Amino acid sequence: QVQLVESGGGLVQAGGSLRLSCVASGSISSISAMGWYRQAPGKQRELVATVTSGGSTSYGSSAKGRFTIARDNAKNTVYLQMNSLKPEDTAVYYCNSDLKLVRGQYYAMGNWGKGTLVTVSS
Repeated sequence: QVQLVESGGGLVQAGGSLRLSCVASGSISSISAMGWYRQAPGKQRELVATVTSGGSTSYGSSAKGRFTIARDNAKNTVYLQMNSLKPEDTAVYYCNSDLKLVRGQYYAMGNWGKGTLVTVSS
């Protein structure tokens, strides 16, 4: 398993943008799918976005239309571009490189980064 390090979080005003990065310690070229999840206090961890090795993307309902996931295999990095941020986007954002696709739904397995905190002020 590769080690994952998220960065790019911080404090931003509502309507603003942030770009999160997930840098892996090794090659991600052969990893079939990588994803971003988030967890706000008192809430369950939820899927934000996924990207496959072939470049296919999917988004959770909260992210669709505002966020974009991309991967740069040459840099061993997955990005999450977040635009039009809302206070409800406030959460710790986690990167995962061990996703399983079962019955059309992704499940995150054990390989997580430690997260980066995004705080959106009103």
